Amino acid sequence: MAKPLVLQWGDRDLAFSMNKVDRSKLYGYKEVEAIDDKGRGCELATLAADGHTVVGRGGTALCQLSPDGSWRDKSQLRPVDIDGHEIQSVPSSFSAPIKLLDTVTYDEYLRHNIRSVYQMTVDADLTDLIAELKRGTIFSFPYSYRGGLEADAGFLLQGDDGNLFLAVGNPTKVEFIGLQQVAVIEEEEELDETELMDFDMI
Repeated sequence: MAKPLVLQWGDRDLAFSMNKVDRSKLYGYKEVEAIDDKGRGCELATLAADGHTVVGRGGTALCQLSPDGSWRDKSQLRPVDIDGHEIQSVPSSFSAPIKLLDTVTYDEYLRHNIRSVYQMTVDADLTDLIAELKRGTIFSFPYSYRGGLEADAGFLLQGDDGNLFLAVGNPTKVEFIGLQQVAVIEEEEELDETELMDFDMI
C-alpha cells in the first residue's frame, strides 16, 4: 500500500490516500500493437549510429562522466547553482506532516501550469476542513514526491462534486516579447511618365 500524505489541520494529523486522476480514467484509452506477418508482437528497438547494430529494450542506459571522461557514481555528484554554490535539496512531502497554513487566491492558482491531479481520501472526520474549503479556500504548500533539488507547488482544494483534490504544478512562465507594432504602409512614389519605357520603341 502506498504511503499516505499526512496533512496537519489544526492539532490533527490527517493521513490522506492519493488516487491519481489521469486521462485514461476520464476518457478511456486505446493501444496500438504492432505484429509481424506471423502474428507475433513486435518490440521497439534502436538502430545504433553505425547503421547496422540493433539495440533492444534495456540495452541502453544513462551514465555520468567527468570532463576527462572518467566514470562517476551518482553518490559523488552534488548539485550547484550558476555560481558554484551547493544547492540544498528538499525532503519528500511524505517524510513529515505538512501544515495547512498558506492559502492562495483563484488568480494565483490559475497562474500555475497543473500537470498532476490526485483525489484525496481519508478515514477521519473532515467537517471543519470541508467547511473551510467550501468557502473557496485553496491551501498551498511545497510538494515533492521523492525529494530533490526543488519542490513543486501543491494545492489542496474541493471540487464541485464535494471531493478533495491535490493539484500539483509550477508557475506558468510568460516571456514578454515586446509591444505590438503597427504596420507602416509606405506610400507609392509617383513615376514620371518620361521614365516609363515605351514598348513601341522596341
